[in-house]
Amino acid sequence: MTVANLNDPHNPAPLTPEELYPAPVKTVEAGSPAERAGVRPGDFLLRVNGAAVTDVLAYRHALSLGKATLEMARPIAAPQVMTGVPGTAQDHHRLFMPQEPGLGETFSFDVEWEDPGLDFEEVLFDGIKKCANKCDFCYVHQMPRGFRKSLYIMDDDYRLSFLYGSFVTLTNLTEGDINRILDENLSPLYVSVHTANQELRQDLMRWWKLKVKDPQAVQIRGMIERLESIDLYTQIVLVPGRNDREHLDDTVEYLSSRPNVLSAAVVPIGLTSHRTNLPDVRTFTREDAQDSLKRLNIWRKKFLNERGTRFIFPSDELYLLAGEPLPSEEEYEGFPMLENGVGMIRDFLTGGMDAELPAALPQPKRVILATGALFAESLDLAVEPLRAIEGLTLEVRAVENKTFGKVTTVAGLLTGRCFRHAVKPGEADLLLVPPTTLRYGTELMLDDTSLTELRKEFKMDVQAGGATLGELARVILNAATSSGHQWGMSAHAVKDSGKADSVQIQVAEQGMRGQA
Repeated sequence: MTVANLNDPHNPAPLTPEELYPAPVKTVEAGSPAERAGVRPGDFLLRVNGAAVTDVLAYRHALSLGKATLEMARPIAAPQVMTGVPGTAQDHHRLFMPQEPGLGETFSFDVEWEDPGLDFEEVLFDGIKKCANKCDFCYVHQMPRGFRKSLYIMDDDYRLSFLYGSFVTLTNLTEGDINRILDENLSPLYVSVHTANQELRQDLMRWWKLKVKDPQAVQIRGMIERLESIDLYTQIVLVPGRNDREHLDDTVEYLSSRPNVLSAAVVPIGLTSHRTNLPDVRTFTREDAQDSLKRLNIWRKKFLNERGTRFIFPSDELYLLAGEPLPSEEEYEGFPMLENGVGMIRDFLTGGMDAELPAALPQPKRVILATGALFAESLDLAVEPLRAIEGLTLEVRAVENKTFGKVTTVAGLLTGRCFRHAVKPGEADLLLVPPTTLRYGTELMLDDTSLTELRKEFKMDVQAGGATLGELARVILNAATSSGHQWGMSAHAVKDSGKADSVQIQVAEQGMRGQA
């Protein structure tokens, strides 16, 4: 292990803040090369093989080349900065403001075809790449005020697409980004296409010219074709009267002609009541949804006969809006677009209840299953067998969204405020909320309301329901036969807790459609 000082003028590779993206270490694996080299949690990774590292993907790529030298730095406490101006009216309001820790002593260690044993606080060391668009249907633009700042970040980062399956538009890519995707084979990516008609796409997405770094990046056909070695899962957000009907047919025809496009999800636009100073956009009617499904079903049948895959996968919300039955489990072909709201209800229903349910409960229990208006009817039918259990009173309650507005009917965007309006204290023994309302790995909702808060306010047990019908039934029965709290957590919610909050909004917008 070599040790050097950041300020040493003889350092052959002087380090400046402009050159680096210091990545704080979260944990160090016991017995690993990093631990043997003296790396501690809180230390910073500066460079690998003399090059700055922008994210965990670049870090892994550098290690994959064999021998690697990792340059680290110890943090030093930064001095606190006093606000206000001495001797002025603000003097008595002066506060000490903590600053970001600085970089102190540096050292390095080598590994060769071996994992260094480092885990980092974040996966992106240089920050999230921001969106260059101002789409008419952007959910961030429709967010009410008062949420944590991270939920207002308009991210459009291809690295998060590769790591977590979040959808990106590609319009903010640089030539360097494109080359990196190809060189490092960052496949698959998830791409929001919306339409293959370039003029119509520009009208829908209205990218800022000053934010577009490469004019070729906004040419969707050119980008799909240039990324021919990268598998692409695509989505089309349908805006009624804009990119549906004949335009939808044209887009499906183009996407199906590209060998690297594996499938396309089709979802109807999601709106909130917070659209001040935004273009007028209407919601989908039943007729709109039926027309879209009719067209898509023609394509699906054609593709299945010719390719052995349906290729196009309408979202659950589209079927519910059209009043059409959901496809069978087989028709979802392994649920490749599950997190985009395609097949979530069928996946939920497929995980059925145990064949033998108890005949009666030890003592009577009243349970409220709270969900979004869109899914309430389906859920009510699905839990009917549980109502045969003596002593169990089960109510499915459609909760109006008081945060995003009545027009928002999906379960994943319900908040603590919504439940406070829909449930009275003490009216049940157990309240089950959709697990999709919770932030990954926590019991916090989008408005930072916790299940613990709701328990105290409602004077009843409050838990998260299950990701499948069988899990939901078990949560209900376990709680009904136990006096203690049962901490339910959706399988879909057991994710990397380091995910950006902005990704949570995108998943809530795209993937929670119709989920219980």
